[in-house]
Amino acid sequence: MGKGGNQGEGATERGAPMPTFSWEEIQKHNLRTDKWLVIDRKVYNITKWSSRHPGGQRVIGHYAGEDATDAFLAFHRDLDFVRKFMKPLLIGELAPEEPSQDHGKNSQITEDFRALRKVAEDMNLFKSNHLFFLVLLAHIIVMESIAWFILFYFGNGWIPTIITAFVLATSQAQAGWLQHDYGHLSVYKKSTWNHFVHKFIIGHLKGASANWWNHRHFQHHAKPNIFHKDPDVNMLHVFVLGESQPIEYGKKKLKYLPYNHQHEYFFLIGPPLLIPVYFQYQIMMTMIVRHDWVDLAWALSYYARFFITYIPFYGILGTVLFLNFIRFLESHWFVWVTQMNHIVMEIDHEPYRDWFSNQLAATCNVEQSFFNDWFSGHLNFQIEHHLFPTMPRHNFHKVAPLVKSLCAKHGIKYQEKPLLRALQDIIRSLKKSGELWLDAYLHK
Repeated sequence: MGKGGNQGEGATERGAPMPTFSWEEIQKHNLRTDKWLVIDRKVYNITKWSSRHPGGQRVIGHYAGEDATDAFLAFHRDLDFVRKFMKPLLIGELAPEEPSQDHGKNSQITEDFRALRKVAEDMNLFKSNHLFFLVLLAHIIVMESIAWFILFYFGNGWIPTIITAFVLATSQAQAGWLQHDYGHLSVYKKSTWNHFVHKFIIGHLKGASANWWNHRHFQHHAKPNIFHKDPDVNMLHVFVLGESQPIEYGKKKLKYLPYNHQHEYFFLIGPPLLIPVYFQYQIMMTMIVRHDWVDLAWALSYYARFFITYIPFYGILGTVLFLNFIRFLESHWFVWVTQMNHIVMEIDHEPYRDWFSNQLAATCNVEQSFFNDWFSGHLNFQIEHHLFPTMPRHNFHKVAPLVKSLCAKHGIKYQEKPLLRALQDIIRSLKKSGELWLDAYLHK
């Protein structure tokens, strides 16, 4: 139980003894209406403030009742600036006899990982090469220009149209990886500059919402592959994932779809529809419902530019069809790349593991090559990216040996595979989960 002091939000006063709390007491405050968390053994009441959290209230709420030190270090570039907002929320600290980690998490792995992070900082691996990102942006703009020139010079026949669509789908995919860099604050030291360029790329170059992406994607990073916390594994009953969910569905005789065939219908409703149907609808509705007029203005600037550019070639209806064909192509690229690192890994309910172990259980890598790096936006280094979200992607290969060494020390599996096998494993994983569901559905 907590000892001494007021337990209200921001209850500590200057000169007053710091109240101390046990993990048993802290873990009671993990509700939507009552949230405490721990950072560097300090206890914070974030109940009221979480709705004002720039990264969204859900992502910070996922750590209610837990130690959030490593997540805090992973997501924030300017720690001194952020700590100014934390001072009014401080209500006490862990009792001296309490361990720094909750739920029996491995303190030695945590200590070693923090030492690894310090080594990475000393190696300047969090320092970005601005020319690298400028070249990436330039090659996207060049592709956009080439696409227009193809139609201008060769006309709007079937062959020029298809070639142009593939060029624009490539530029869209690459813009998707680039906005991801700025969204993670991995390019500039100042968050303000990262946020501005992020809105430009995801809004003006892609027609999407930076805030929608932030609120969704940071939850994925905070608790990857954890049901009810990672939105990327919320499949709306269309697929069953991992090992526990298929068995749960089977035992409850839930059959929204024939899940034993999900590895087959994945090709029909997964890659083809995610971006042009689900994401497009969700992004627009989110901006309108949340009155996010700034992001909506950025997104509309993309549509205005696209229609002004291509209506002269295809007319209004033709341009709408052309746009959706491009997104159809991009969607395949996006789904296969993003799922090859996650859907094949452990997917389950909250396991309460340390940051390092949790990220390694939910992510795997694809072998490095120039093509793989470019094709996946360096997300072939998914392990390193998840451990260090604010690290510029061009430094992932430098920190990878250190991560492998730490994995070897603690007997944690570091998975790395060829690109083709990684893509095939998506289907194998869906097939395995479907078979688990069918067995539970028929026999349990």
